[in-house]
Amino acid sequence: MDQAPASDSQTARPRIPYDEFSMFHENAAEFGLEWNGPPEVRRQSVGLGDGRQLSSLVWGPDEPEIVFLHGGAQNAHTWDTVLLALGRPALCIDLPGHGHSDGGRAGALGLDDNAADVAAVIGALAPRARAVVGMSLGGLTSLALAGGHPELVRALILVDITPGFSRERSRAITDFVNGPETFPDFDAILARTVQFNPTRTESSLRRGILHNAQQLDDGSWVWRHARHRQSDVAAPPVDMAERAAKLWEVVSGLAVPLMLVRGMRPQSVVGDEDEAELRRRNPGARVEHVAEAGHSVQGDDPVTLARLINDFVSSR
Repeated sequence: MDQAPASDSQTARPRIPYDEFSMFHENAAEFGLEWNGPPEVRRQSVGLGDGRQLSSLVWGPDEPEIVFLHGGAQNAHTWDTVLLALGRPALCIDLPGHGHSDGGRAGALGLDDNAADVAAVIGALAPRARAVVGMSLGGLTSLALAGGHPELVRALILVDITPGFSRERSRAITDFVNGPETFPDFDAILARTVQFNPTRTESSLRRGILHNAQQLDDGSWVWRHARHRQSDVAAPPVDMAERAAKLWEVVSGLAVPLMLVRGMRPQSVVGDEDEAELRRRNPGARVEHVAEAGHSVQGDDPVTLARLINDFVSSR
């Protein structure tokens, strides 16, 4: 006797539970950090006056000392291990079109718009922050922030980015981000992530996916940034390329301390010529090389990055 077709409930893929504040102990264990219980972290949104909101993670009970801006196609949780190692009150912002934030102005994710949106959040939640840390897209946004809202940037740390970014050097990153918009199950999205991140542990990549993707009602998975999918989420858009010269001028004119933290593995997007140009334009800048990191210094060697940030901020 033939079996009846399975019902939707019988064939539906299992739901994978997600609590964004439940995995910090895994971050600590992976990098040998002391664990004294869950850190005090809350999610808080700030309205932008046009119906949109940006969402952030606020670390600690005190006013944030440092603001963190993540890279393209990432989210505020990319800094989790850094913050656990750093132990300072901080604000980690989900950029427009990323994480739990709404999309960019008029559907755009240009640097000036990003900077204006971020300025509103910093003004509301961390107006006296001692430093801004920006990685990749977040680093370029932080330069635009320093140029347009200098009162909010008292020191600047660029993580593996300069205005001299190259599409060719970032090709592997954009190839990953420009892949499928949806995945039939968690195994599929994990397999692709492992393929493009061979130096990272599977457990860290699993955490990253849970933070950066969401499971739909049919059990499939979609990247959170794909909700606002457009070419300038996945790769440096034309706006960035056209603004490179202006951002170099920001570097030249910075009146606050500047540090570049450069990953030295081949996955880095910063070349020797970029570092030389930054030194030429800002002779007082501090430059640090992290041997065991690629583009994602916060993912590859978060403890070293935390030490460098702490030393830089404390020395001011």
